[in-house]
Amino acid sequence: MDIIIVGAGIGGLTQALALHAQNKSANIRIFEAAPELLPLGVGISLRPHAMRELGNLGLLERVAAVGVTPVAHGFYTHHGQLIFAEQAGTSAGYKTPHISIHRGDLQNVLLAAVHERLGKDCVVLGHRCVGVEQDDKGATANFVGPDRTARPSATGDVVIACDGIHSAVRKQFYPNEGAPVFHGINMWRGVTKAKPFLNTRTTVRVGGIYTSGKMVIYPVRDNIDCKGTQLINWVCEVLIDTPPSADWSKPGRLDDFFHIFKDWSFDWLDCAALIKNSEFILEYPMVDRDPVPQWVFGRVALLGDAAHPMYPRGGNGGAQAILDAVCIAQQLQNHESPAAALKAYEDERLEKVNKIVRENRARPPDVVIDTVERLTNGQRFNKIEDVISIAELQKINDDYKKVASYDIASVNSSA
Repeated sequence: MDIIIVGAGIGGLTQALALHAQNKSANIRIFEAAPELLPLGVGISLRPHAMRELGNLGLLERVAAVGVTPVAHGFYTHHGQLIFAEQAGTSAGYKTPHISIHRGDLQNVLLAAVHERLGKDCVVLGHRCVGVEQDDKGATANFVGPDRTARPSATGDVVIACDGIHSAVRKQFYPNEGAPVFHGINMWRGVTKAKPFLNTRTTVRVGGIYTSGKMVIYPVRDNIDCKGTQLINWVCEVLIDTPPSADWSKPGRLDDFFHIFKDWSFDWLDCAALIKNSEFILEYPMVDRDPVPQWVFGRVALLGDAAHPMYPRGGNGGAQAILDAVCIAQQLQNHESPAAALKAYEDERLEKVNKIVRENRARPPDVVIDTVERLTNGQRFNKIEDVISIAELQKINDDYKKVASYDIASVNSSA
Protein backbone atom coordinates (compact mmCIF):
# COMPACT_ATOMS: atom_id res chain seq x y z
CA MET A 1 0.00 0.00 0.00
CA ASP A 2 1.32 3.40 -1.07
CA ILE A 3 -0.35 6.32 0.72
CA ILE A 4 -0.03 10.06 0.08
CA ILE A 5 -0.98 12.38 2.95
CA VAL A 6 -1.43 16.09 2.26
CA GLY A 7 -0.63 18.18 5.34
CA ALA A 8 1.58 17.60 8.39
CA GLY A 9 -0.71 19.01 11.05
CA ILE A 10 -2.34 17.03 13.84
CA GLY A 11 -4.57 15.11 11.44
CA GLY A 12 -1.88 14.29 8.89
CA LEU A 13 0.74 13.17 11.42
CA THR A 14 -1.79 11.07 13.34
CA GLN A 15 -2.90 9.54 10.06
CA ALA A 16 0.65 8.45 9.27
CA LEU A 17 1.08 6.90 12.73
CA ALA A 18 -2.28 5.11 12.60
CA LEU A 19 -1.55 3.70 9.12
CA HIS A 20 1.88 2.51 10.22
CA ALA A 21 0.38 0.84 13.30
CA GLN A 22 -2.00 -1.12 11.08
CA ASN A 23 0.45 -1.92 8.28
CA LYS A 24 4.16 -1.45 8.93
CA SER A 25 5.03 -2.33 5.33
CA ALA A 26 2.95 0.54 3.92
CA ASN A 27 4.82 3.28 2.07
CA ILE A 28 3.56 6.48 3.65
CA ARG A 29 4.57 9.96 2.53
CA ILE A 30 3.44 13.27 4.05
CA PHE A 31 3.64 16.46 1.98
CA GLU A 32 3.49 19.75 3.88
CA ALA A 33 3.13 23.23 2.40
CA ALA A 34 5.30 24.98 5.01
CA PRO A 35 9.03 25.07 4.30
CA GLU A 36 9.67 24.48 8.02
CA LEU A 37 7.56 22.93 10.79
CA LEU A 38 7.50 25.37 13.70
CA PRO A 39 5.80 24.88 17.10
CA LEU A 40 3.25 27.63 16.51
CA GLY A 41 -0.21 28.34 17.89
CA VAL A 42 -1.81 28.24 21.30
CA GLY A 43 -3.56 25.59 23.38
CA ILE A 44 -5.60 22.58 22.39
CA SER A 45 -7.80 20.45 24.62
CA LEU A 46 -7.56 16.68 24.09
CA ARG A 47 -10.62 15.05 25.63
CA PRO A 48 -10.59 11.37 26.65
CA HIS A 49 -11.94 10.18 23.27
CA ALA A 50 -8.91 11.71 21.52
CA MET A 51 -6.46 10.55 24.18
CA ARG A 52 -7.84 7.02 23.94
CA GLU A 53 -6.69 6.88 20.32
CA LEU A 54 -3.33 8.54 20.98
CA GLY A 55 -2.86 6.10 23.82
CA ASN A 56 -3.53 3.20 21.47
CA LEU A 57 -0.73 4.60 19.29
CA GLY A 58 1.64 4.51 22.27
CA LEU A 59 1.73 8.27 22.80
CA LEU A 60 -0.16 8.79 26.06
CA GLU A 61 2.90 9.18 28.28
CA ARG A 62 4.68 11.43 25.79
CA VAL A 63 1.70 13.76 25.48
CA ALA A 64 1.07 13.79 29.22
CA ALA A 65 4.72 14.65 29.89
CA VAL A 66 4.48 17.97 28.03
CA GLY A 67 0.85 18.86 28.76
CA VAL A 68 -1.37 19.36 31.80
CA THR A 69 -3.98 16.86 32.94
CA PRO A 70 -7.15 18.72 34.05
CA VAL A 71 -9.09 17.27 36.95
CA ALA A 72 -12.06 19.66 36.74
CA HIS A 73 -14.14 21.86 34.41
CA GLY A 74 -15.83 24.99 35.72
CA PHE A 75 -18.52 27.24 34.19
CA TYR A 76 -18.70 30.83 35.51
CA THR A 77 -20.73 33.96 34.85
CA HIS A 78 -18.98 37.14 33.74
CA HIS A 79 -19.19 38.20 37.40
CA GLY A 80 -16.95 35.25 38.27
CA GLN A 81 -19.76 33.32 39.98
CA LEU A 82 -19.62 29.54 39.73
CA ILE A 83 -22.54 28.05 37.80
CA PHE A 84 -21.55 24.44 37.49
CA ALA A 85 -18.46 22.31 37.98
CA GLU A 86 -17.60 18.71 37.20
CA GLN A 87 -14.63 16.42 37.42
CA ALA A 88 -12.57 15.76 34.29
CA GLY A 89 -10.70 12.87 32.73
CA THR A 90 -9.76 9.97 34.99
CA SER A 91 -11.05 11.92 38.00
CA ALA A 92 -14.51 11.67 36.42
CA GLY A 93 -14.21 7.94 35.77
CA TYR A 94 -12.75 7.88 32.26
CA LYS A 95 -10.18 5.17 31.54
CA THR A 96 -8.07 7.68 29.63
CA PRO A 97 -7.15 11.22 30.74
CA HIS A 98 -8.07 14.62 29.41
CA ILE A 99 -4.90 16.54 28.52
CA SER A 100 -4.52 20.25 27.75
CA ILE A 101 -1.44 21.00 25.71
CA HIS A 102 0.22 23.66 23.59
CA ARG A 103 -0.53 22.85 19.95
CA GLY A 104 3.15 23.17 19.07
CA ASP A 105 4.08 20.67 21.79
CA LEU A 106 1.52 18.18 20.49
CA GLN A 107 2.80 18.58 16.94
CA ASN A 108 6.36 18.01 18.15
CA VAL A 109 5.34 14.78 19.91
CA LEU A 110 3.55 13.52 16.79
CA LEU A 111 6.37 14.54 14.46
CA ALA A 112 9.02 12.88 16.62
CA ALA A 113 7.00 9.65 16.63
CA VAL A 114 6.61 9.80 12.84
CA HIS A 115 10.35 10.27 12.39
CA GLU A 116 11.13 7.40 14.76
CA ARG A 117 8.68 4.93 13.25
CA LEU A 118 8.56 5.89 9.57
CA GLY A 119 11.88 7.67 9.07
CA LYS A 120 12.73 11.33 8.66
CA ASP A 121 12.37 11.21 4.87
CA CYS A 122 8.65 10.46 4.99
CA VAL A 123 7.80 14.13 5.70
CA VAL A 124 8.44 16.35 2.67
CA LEU A 125 8.31 20.11 3.33
CA GLY A 126 7.70 23.00 0.95
CA HIS A 127 5.08 21.13 -1.09
CA ARG A 128 1.68 22.83 -1.28
CA CYS A 129 -0.98 20.63 -2.85
CA VAL A 130 -2.86 22.38 -5.65
CA GLY A 131 -4.99 19.50 -6.86
CA VAL A 132 -5.41 15.77 -7.31
CA GLU A 133 -5.96 13.36 -10.18
CA GLN A 134 -6.91 9.70 -10.18
CA ASP A 135 -7.66 6.66 -12.31
CA ASP A 136 -8.42 3.00 -11.69
CA LYS A 137 -4.84 2.32 -10.61
CA GLY A 138 -4.05 5.17 -8.25
CA ALA A 139 -4.30 8.80 -7.18
CA THR A 140 -1.84 11.64 -7.75
CA ALA A 141 -1.30 14.83 -5.75
CA ASN A 142 0.17 17.84 -7.57
CA PHE A 143 2.32 20.40 -5.77
CA VAL A 144 3.95 23.79 -5.96
CA GLY A 145 6.79 25.13 -3.83
CA PRO A 146 6.84 28.28 -1.68
CA ASP A 147 7.68 30.28 -4.81
CA ARG A 148 4.61 28.79 -6.58
CA THR A 149 6.72 26.89 -9.11
CA ALA A 150 5.74 23.29 -9.83
CA ARG A 151 7.18 20.50 -7.70
CA PRO A 152 7.18 16.80 -8.65
CA SER A 153 3.81 15.10 -8.22
CA ALA A 154 3.33 12.07 -5.97
CA THR A 155 1.23 9.02 -6.81
CA GLY A 156 -0.11 6.38 -4.47
CA ASP A 157 -3.02 4.01 -3.96
CA VAL A 158 -4.88 6.80 -2.15
CA VAL A 159 -4.52 10.50 -1.33
CA ILE A 160 -5.72 11.65 2.09
CA ALA A 161 -6.22 15.41 2.24
CA CYS A 162 -5.43 16.85 5.68
CA ASP A 163 -4.83 20.36 4.36
CA GLY A 164 -7.13 22.29 6.66
CA ILE A 165 -10.03 24.69 6.39
CA HIS A 166 -8.62 26.24 3.20
CA SER A 167 -8.07 22.81 1.62
CA ALA A 168 -7.20 22.94 -2.09
CA VAL A 169 -8.39 19.36 -2.44
CA ARG A 170 -11.80 20.15 -0.98
CA LYS A 171 -12.05 23.19 -3.24
CA GLN A 172 -11.44 20.96 -6.26
CA PHE A 173 -14.54 18.92 -5.40
CA TYR A 174 -16.59 21.87 -4.10
CA PRO A 175 -15.42 24.72 -6.37
CA ASN A 176 -18.39 27.01 -5.62
CA GLU A 177 -18.34 26.69 -1.84
CA GLY A 178 -16.79 30.08 -1.15
CA ALA A 179 -15.11 31.34 2.00
CA PRO A 180 -15.52 29.79 5.46
CA VAL A 181 -18.82 30.69 7.14
CA PHE A 182 -18.72 33.45 9.76
CA HIS A 183 -21.55 33.75 12.30
CA GLY A 184 -20.52 36.90 14.15
CA ILE A 185 -18.02 35.73 16.79
CA ASN A 186 -14.39 36.81 16.77
CA MET A 187 -11.62 35.28 18.88
CA TRP A 188 -8.45 36.68 20.38
CA ARG A 189 -5.99 34.13 21.77
CA GLY A 190 -2.82 34.12 23.78
CA VAL A 191 -0.65 32.32 26.32
CA THR A 192 0.58 33.86 29.57
CA LYS A 193 3.12 32.82 32.18
CA ALA A 194 1.29 33.00 35.49
CA LYS A 195 0.81 31.37 38.85
CA PRO A 196 -1.71 28.50 38.92
CA PHE A 197 -5.35 29.27 39.64
CA LEU A 198 -8.01 27.27 41.48
CA ASN A 199 -6.61 23.74 41.98
CA THR A 200 -3.81 24.23 39.37
CA ARG A 201 -5.49 21.86 36.89
CA THR A 202 -8.88 23.30 36.00
CA THR A 203 -10.37 24.35 32.67
CA VAL A 204 -12.81 27.26 32.99
CA ARG A 205 -15.34 28.92 30.76
CA VAL A 206 -16.34 32.41 31.89
CA GLY A 207 -19.17 34.59 30.59
CA GLY A 208 -21.83 34.24 27.92
CA ILE A 209 -21.02 35.26 24.37
CA TYR A 210 -24.47 36.79 23.77
CA THR A 211 -24.56 38.87 26.95
CA SER A 212 -21.06 39.79 28.10
CA GLY A 213 -18.24 38.31 26.08
CA LYS A 214 -16.65 34.98 26.93
CA MET A 215 -13.31 33.50 27.97
CA VAL A 216 -11.94 29.94 27.95
CA ILE A 217 -8.86 29.49 30.15
CA TYR A 218 -6.66 26.49 30.95
CA PRO A 219 -2.98 25.71 31.65
CA VAL A 220 -1.00 23.98 28.89
CA ARG A 221 2.47 23.68 30.44
CA ASP A 222 3.20 23.01 34.08
CA ASN A 223 5.99 24.30 36.34
CA ILE A 224 7.85 25.99 33.50
CA ASP A 225 10.37 27.70 35.81
CA CYS A 226 10.75 25.09 38.58
CA LYS A 227 8.83 27.56 40.79
CA GLY A 228 5.34 26.36 39.96
CA THR A 229 4.61 28.89 37.20
CA GLN A 230 2.35 27.63 34.42
CA LEU A 231 1.84 28.62 30.80
CA ILE A 232 -1.87 29.43 30.67
CA ASN A 233 -3.86 29.45 27.44
CA TRP A 234 -6.72 31.93 27.11
CA VAL A 235 -9.31 32.70 24.44
CA CYS A 236 -11.62 35.72 24.35
CA GLU A 237 -14.79 35.60 22.26
CA VAL A 238 -16.71 38.74 21.27
CA LEU A 239 -19.60 39.44 18.90
CA ILE A 240 -18.56 41.62 15.95
CA ASP A 241 -20.13 42.61 12.63
CA THR A 242 -17.28 42.21 10.14
CA PRO A 243 -14.94 39.21 10.28
CA PRO A 244 -11.17 39.57 9.97
CA SER A 245 -9.29 37.28 7.62
CA ALA A 246 -9.19 33.61 8.60
CA ASP A 247 -5.44 33.51 9.15
CA TRP A 248 -4.26 31.53 12.20
CA SER A 249 -1.10 33.62 12.53
CA LYS A 250 -2.69 37.10 12.29
CA PRO A 251 -1.58 39.33 15.21
CA GLY A 252 -4.34 40.78 17.35
CA ARG A 253 -4.62 44.21 19.03
CA LEU A 254 -5.38 44.57 22.74
CA ASP A 255 -7.33 47.79 22.12
CA ASP A 256 -9.87 45.94 19.95
CA PHE A 257 -11.30 43.81 22.76
CA PHE A 258 -9.71 44.44 26.17
CA HIS A 259 -12.32 47.02 27.21
CA ILE A 260 -14.86 44.20 27.46
CA PHE A 261 -12.74 42.20 29.93
CA LYS A 262 -10.87 44.97 31.80
CA ASP A 263 -12.93 44.50 34.98
CA TRP A 264 -12.78 40.69 35.00
CA SER A 265 -10.69 40.38 38.15
CA PHE A 266 -12.04 37.70 40.47
CA ASP A 267 -10.83 36.33 43.78
CA TRP A 268 -9.92 33.06 42.01
CA LEU A 269 -8.26 34.56 38.88
CA ASP A 270 -7.37 37.97 37.46
CA CYS A 271 -8.51 37.43 33.87
CA ALA A 272 -7.69 41.00 32.84
CA ALA A 273 -4.07 40.62 33.96
CA LEU A 274 -3.86 37.31 32.13
CA ILE A 275 -4.77 39.06 28.89
CA LYS A 276 -2.51 42.08 29.43
CA ASN A 277 0.52 39.95 30.27
CA SER A 278 0.22 37.61 27.31
CA GLU A 279 3.36 36.73 25.35
CA PHE A 280 1.45 37.55 22.14
CA ILE A 281 -2.11 37.97 20.87
CA LEU A 282 -3.56 36.24 17.82
CA GLU A 283 -6.88 37.16 16.19
CA TYR A 284 -9.08 34.72 14.32
CA PRO A 285 -12.77 34.67 13.44
CA MET A 286 -14.84 31.75 14.67
CA VAL A 287 -15.63 30.13 11.34
CA ASP A 288 -16.64 26.75 10.03
CA ARG A 289 -18.13 25.41 6.82
CA ASP A 290 -21.58 24.06 6.13
CA PRO A 291 -21.57 20.25 6.29
CA VAL A 292 -21.16 18.57 2.91
CA PRO A 293 -22.65 15.24 1.80
CA GLN A 294 -19.43 13.65 0.61
CA TRP A 295 -15.84 13.45 1.87
CA VAL A 296 -14.61 10.62 -0.33
CA PHE A 297 -14.15 10.75 -4.08
CA GLY A 298 -12.87 7.42 -5.32
CA ARG A 299 -9.30 7.13 -4.09
CA VAL A 300 -9.25 10.61 -2.51
CA ALA A 301 -10.50 11.36 1.03
CA LEU A 302 -10.89 14.55 3.05
CA LEU A 303 -9.94 14.42 6.75
CA GLY A 304 -10.24 16.80 9.71
CA ASP A 305 -10.78 20.46 8.86
CA ALA A 306 -10.64 19.65 5.15
CA ALA A 307 -13.72 17.47 5.66
CA HIS A 308 -15.62 19.09 8.54
CA PRO A 309 -14.23 22.39 9.87
CA MET A 310 -16.13 23.24 13.03
CA TYR A 311 -16.25 25.80 15.78
CA PRO A 312 -13.37 25.17 18.23
CA ARG A 313 -15.67 24.18 21.06
CA GLY A 314 -15.76 21.16 23.31
CA GLY A 315 -12.28 20.05 22.30
CA ASN A 316 -13.58 18.61 19.06
CA GLY A 317 -11.61 20.16 16.20
CA GLY A 318 -8.38 18.25 16.68
CA ALA A 319 -10.13 15.30 18.33
CA GLN A 320 -12.32 14.54 15.35
CA ALA A 321 -9.30 14.69 13.01
CA ILE A 322 -7.60 12.10 15.23
CA LEU A 323 -10.68 9.88 15.14
CA ASP A 324 -10.90 10.28 11.34
CA ALA A 325 -7.29 9.14 10.99
CA VAL A 326 -7.79 6.03 13.10
CA CYS A 327 -10.94 5.13 11.18
CA ILE A 328 -9.24 5.44 7.78
CA ALA A 329 -6.33 3.30 8.93
CA GLN A 330 -8.66 0.59 10.18
CA GLN A 331 -10.76 0.59 7.02
CA LEU A 332 -7.73 0.38 4.74
CA GLN A 333 -6.68 -2.67 6.72
CA ASN A 334 -10.17 -4.21 6.54
CA HIS A 335 -10.82 -3.73 2.81
CA GLU A 336 -8.85 -5.01 -0.15
CA SER A 337 -10.09 -2.14 -2.34
CA PRO A 338 -8.69 1.28 -1.33
CA ALA A 339 -11.77 3.04 -2.71
CA ALA A 340 -14.07 0.72 -0.74
CA ALA A 341 -12.05 1.37 2.41
CA LEU A 342 -12.35 5.13 2.06
CA LYS A 343 -16.09 4.83 1.39
CA ALA A 344 -16.46 2.78 4.58
CA TYR A 345 -14.69 5.59 6.47
CA GLU A 346 -17.15 8.10 5.06
CA ASP A 347 -20.11 5.86 5.91
CA GLU A 348 -18.94 5.51 9.49
CA ARG A 349 -17.94 9.08 10.19
CA LEU A 350 -19.76 11.60 7.99
CA GLU A 351 -23.21 11.86 9.57
CA LYS A 352 -21.82 11.58 13.09
CA VAL A 353 -19.31 14.41 12.66
CA ASN A 354 -21.60 16.63 10.61
CA LYS A 355 -23.97 16.48 13.59
CA ILE A 356 -21.17 17.77 15.83
CA VAL A 357 -20.56 20.67 13.41
CA ARG A 358 -24.22 21.66 13.74
CA GLU A 359 -24.24 21.12 17.52
CA ASN A 360 -21.16 23.33 17.95
CA ARG A 361 -23.08 26.13 16.27
CA ALA A 362 -26.36 25.70 18.13
CA ARG A 363 -25.73 24.03 21.50
CA PRO A 364 -22.06 23.80 22.49
CA PRO A 365 -21.04 23.19 26.13
CA ASP A 366 -21.03 26.98 26.62
CA VAL A 367 -24.83 26.99 26.45
CA VAL A 368 -24.72 26.22 30.19
CA ILE A 369 -23.44 29.76 30.79
CA ASP A 370 -25.58 31.41 28.12
CA THR A 371 -28.69 29.86 29.68
CA VAL A 372 -27.90 31.25 33.12
CA GLU A 373 -26.87 34.69 31.84
CA ARG A 374 -30.15 34.87 29.92
CA LEU A 375 -32.27 33.75 32.89
CA THR A 376 -30.60 36.30 35.19
CA ASN A 377 -30.41 39.09 32.59
CA GLY A 378 -26.70 39.17 33.31
CA GLN A 379 -27.22 39.97 37.00
CA ARG A 380 -25.66 38.29 40.02
CA PHE A 381 -27.54 35.51 41.78
CA ASN A 382 -27.57 34.36 45.40
CA LYS A 383 -27.76 30.62 44.68
CA ILE A 384 -27.59 28.96 41.29
CA GLU A 385 -30.46 26.67 42.36
CA ASP A 386 -32.70 29.78 42.46
CA VAL A 387 -32.03 30.22 38.74
CA ILE A 388 -31.86 26.66 37.36
CA SER A 389 -31.47 23.21 38.84
CA ILE A 390 -28.13 21.42 38.87
CA ALA A 391 -29.88 18.49 37.17
CA GLU A 392 -30.84 20.71 34.21
CA LEU A 393 -27.29 22.03 33.92
CA GLN A 394 -25.92 18.50 34.08
CA LYS A 395 -28.29 17.37 31.32
CA ILE A 396 -27.23 20.21 29.00
CA ASN A 397 -23.61 19.25 29.53
CA ASP A 398 -24.19 15.50 29.18
CA ASP A 399 -26.25 15.88 26.01
CA TYR A 400 -23.32 17.53 24.22
CA LYS A 401 -20.93 14.80 25.34
CA LYS A 402 -23.18 12.16 23.83
CA VAL A 403 -23.36 13.96 20.48
CA ALA A 404 -19.58 14.37 20.47
CA SER A 405 -19.09 10.72 21.57
CA TYR A 406 -17.01 11.54 24.61
CA ASP A 407 -19.51 10.56 27.27
CA ILE A 408 -17.97 8.12 29.73
CA ALA A 409 -19.89 5.10 28.46
CA SER A 410 -18.85 5.64 24.84
CA VAL A 411 -15.18 6.29 25.61
CA ASN A 412 -14.71 3.55 28.16
CA SER A 413 -16.47 0.92 26.07
CA SER A 414 -13.87 1.43 23.33
CA ALA A 415 -10.81 1.94 25.53
